[in-house]
Amino acid sequence: MSDHPLIDTTVAHSARVWNYWQGGKDNYPADREVGDYVLAAYPEMVAAARADREFLIRAVTHLAREAGIRQFLDIGTGLPSHNNTHEVAQAVAPDARVVYVDNDPMVLAHARALLTGGGAGDVHYVDADLREPEKVLAQAREYLDFDQPIGLTVLGTMGHTADTQEAYAIVRAYVEALPPGSHLAMCDGTSTSEPMIEAARRWNETAALPYHLRTPEEIAGFFDGLELLEPGVVSATRWRPEEGADEKIEEVDQYCGVARKP
Repeated sequence: MSDHPLIDTTVAHSARVWNYWQGGKDNYPADREVGDYVLAAYPEMVAAARADREFLIRAVTHLAREAGIRQFLDIGTGLPSHNNTHEVAQAVAPDARVVYVDNDPMVLAHARALLTGGGAGDVHYVDADLREPEKVLAQAREYLDFDQPIGLTVLGTMGHTADTQEAYAIVRAYVEALPPGSHLAMCDGTSTSEPMIEAARRWNETAALPYHLRTPEEIAGFFDGLELLEPGVVSATRWRPEEGADEKIEEVDQYCGVARKP
C-alpha cells in the first residue's frame, strides 16, 4: 500500500487522523502527530469521532430496518474501519447495495482490497470528488436504482467546504437527484465549545485540508425542505441512543440529523 505513488505519508491527512482517533491502524507518524496536537486542546475528540461512527450505525440501521431502504450512497466515506455502512446495512438486509464515494488514494487502495477480498456483498466504490455532484451521480447511477429510495450519508465531510452556502448547494444537488422516500443522514463538527474551536484552529494550522466548524443552526440548514425525523438536529450521542443510555450520555461537538425526502 505504501508504494502507491499518490499516497504521501509525510503530511497529515484527515481520513488517516480520523482513523487514528477511532482507534484504527491505518495511519502514520504525521497523522498521529497532528491527532495528538488536536487532542491536547480537545481530548474529547476521540469521543466525538466515535460518536460520529455510533450515529452512522444507528442511522443506517434505522433506514434499513424501519424505513426499508435497500440502497445507500455514502459520500466522503473515509477509511474503512469497523461497522462500515455496508456492514451495518447488510446486517439488517443482506441484499442492501452500497456505493462509497471518495477521491483519496489511500481510501481507494483500501476499497480495492475490500472489494477483491469478498464477503462485502453488493458494494461499489466511486473515485470522484464529492464537490462535483453531477460526476458522482453519473457513476452512482451505474450501481443504484434512482427510481427507488436511497439513503444518502454525509458524515464529517462538509466541514471541509468553507462556504456554508456552497456546502448547502452541494448537498442539495445530491438530494434533488434522489427519488421521494429517500433519506439524508448527516453529521458534522460544531462550534459548540471553546475547546472544539481551539481544536479546529490547531487542525487548520497543521493539516493539509482545513475544517470549518458550523453552528447547530447551520447544520439544520442542510435539511431544509425535508421531513426531519425525531429528535431533530442534536448532538450525535443524542440521536436515538440505545435504551437505558440516557443517564450517562455526554454531548459531543458533532451535530447530526436524519430527514426524509417527501
